[in-house]
Amino acid sequence: MAEPWDDQRIVAFGVFIEAFAAVLGRVEGELDRTAGVPVTWFEVLLRLARTPERRLRMAELARQVGLSTSGLTRLVDRVEAAGYVRRESCATDRRGAHAVLTAQGEQLLRTALPPYLGSIQTHVAGPLGRDLATFERLLRTLRGANGSGDCAG
Repeated sequence: MAEPWDDQRIVAFGVFIEAFAAVLGRVEGELDRTAGVPVTWFEVLLRLARTPERRLRMAELARQVGLSTSGLTRLVDRVEAAGYVRRESCATDRRGAHAVLTAQGEQLLRTALPPYLGSIQTHVAGPLGRDLATFERLLRTLRGANGSGDCAG
């Protein structure tokens, strides 16, 4: 008789967590070593660059990168101090703010992009091969089913 913790749903979720942690660890290490950029900074810059105005509300940016608003605020404090983003007040909500990509941030992103893409190729696209599009579709399905709408990435 199988144990309840051997349920395929539990196993699949566990493998998902392990795979995410393994890939993230590899990509983080390579990006930091090759470009000197923490992956959290890179994700913020990438999300901003992929928006039409190179800006996002802080709450939306937090949602997209998977941080609490206070966690994102602390992260943006550091990225802003380095000159890669700036904050702007929201014209329609005095309490709100936007994170805006600076020219310096865009340049850092352009410099870091080739090693990032190489790492993604090595640790995600390469192993998945032709299944990459299916993998993306499945991840979008999971994201959508759990209350996160389509966003920049």
